[in-house]
Amino acid sequence: MPDHATEGLLAKVLTVSDGVIHGTREDRSGVELASLLIEHGYEVVDSHVVEDGVESVAQALIAMADGFNGVIVTTGGTGFGPRDLTPEGTATVLDRHAPGIAEAMRLVSPLGRLSRGIAGTRGQALILNSPGSPKGTVETVSAVLDVIPHAVRLMASAPTDH
Repeated sequence: MPDHATEGLLAKVLTVSDGVIHGTREDRSGVELASLLIEHGYEVVDSHVVEDGVESVAQALIAMADGFNGVIVTTGGTGFGPRDLTPEGTATVLDRHAPGIAEAMRLVSPLGRLSRGIAGTRGQALILNSPGSPKGTVETVSAVLDVIPHAVRLMASAPTDH
């Protein structure tokens, strides 16, 4: 249900998954995430899939954030598996961390507390890490949808309601 708070806001989705890259798994999480954002009024202008790894995530986020004012949400690579390195890749590119957003995302469910995802900014882009399961990505991102418009507009020095 779009509202005026998200009017004109842009979003990008980055799926981090060896399985999707190698064709052994379908990208259901990226699709669910994009649907959630569209349902809430965001225009999803880009989506990519990269393999797990610090460098692959960092390079994709740098390219996606360059000259972009909006939210970039990653899905996948936030757990305890040996190839789950999305937070490490994200940390290398952030200008500023937003720990309150990441903590709010983790608190939505018992399994959410196992996420190592982080949040922060690069230029005028807000970057959020979410889990790789369709349910997990929707739950965690839904927990912060109310604050994303304000954060994105502040980064662009645009008027806000506060």
